Amino acid sequence: QLQLVESGGGLVQPGGSLRLSCEASEFILDYYVIGWFRQAPGKEREGVSCINKRDNFTYYEDSVKGRFTISRDNAKNAVYLQMNNLKPEDTGLYFCAAGANWWRLLRQGVGDYWGQGTQVTVSS
Repeated sequence: QLQLVESGGGLVQPGGSLRLSCEASEFILDYYVIGWFRQAPGKEREGVSCINKRDNFTYYEDSVKGRFTISRDNAKNAVYLQMNNLKPEDTGLYFCAAGANWWRLLRQGVGDYWGQGTQVTVSS
């Protein structure tokens, strides 16, 4: 049974926008930090952003700050990643994950649940 399911990826031109969704069980959203990651071909996985429920803390890596916005809808058990002004270097497989600590999740990849990902391609 999949605990995290991503959707919303696709092909978009540079400067365009996409909104990714990560649907999770209520248990996961209540107790875990949810992070978004991406991995481009031939490159290491990169933590992009995260959010928690307790205090709505959010964090963004410098490469996406000002362009991406993470949010959550508790009623829909979902976390979203709004991506604006997309660049070719944003291309990659995007997936969400849940972990107990935001630093360990985003920077060290220590997560308890992982989704399978949704592909984002930014190209003209």
